[in-house]
Amino acid sequence: MNTNGASSDEVRDQLPHDLDVSAFVGPYQFPDNSRRRIPAFIYASFSVVCLGVWLIARNSNSGTVNNGFAIAGICLAAIALFVWSSSWKMTVNETEALVCASRAVDFAVGHASAQQVWRGLRSRPTWRVFCYSAEEPPRKRALVLVDAVDASIVEQLVEANPDKV
Repeated sequence: MNTNGASSDEVRDQLPHDLDVSAFVGPYQFPDNSRRRIPAFIYASFSVVCLGVWLIARNSNSGTVNNGFAIAGICLAAIALFVWSSSWKMTVNETEALVCASRAVDFAVGHASAQQVWRGLRSRPTWRVFCYSAEEPPRKRALVLVDAVDASIVEQLVEANPDKV
């Protein structure tokens, strides 16, 4: 028994089934940015509702009109447009980004890893690929930015590995 009265053999806390990594099989799938179209549609719908309420209130014989619904409708429409414009369809997955990066550098790639990041005001998805040369220990390393929409190389930096002993 521990200090709060529970036995030490009792399981008190565990991860939900869908977060249990010991049962995970296969590569991790990054979610596509095109899912952003769903909240964009929701914002646009609320914008239409707000503008409709404002128009109905304005056309009724109530005397004074509160322009808050019009302002809210316009703001929600602007947010919907921005979110929709950042809902890029990703055509390059992590494996393809690693292949593009290995073609862009001037050495045979050994260890490499990719991380999904976003760049620019419209949040264009980009793969940040960090790779080492195939020698042991690696003599070179590189950082390559691969566009996740069209597989173009955005930027690359190749240098000697300062960690080489």
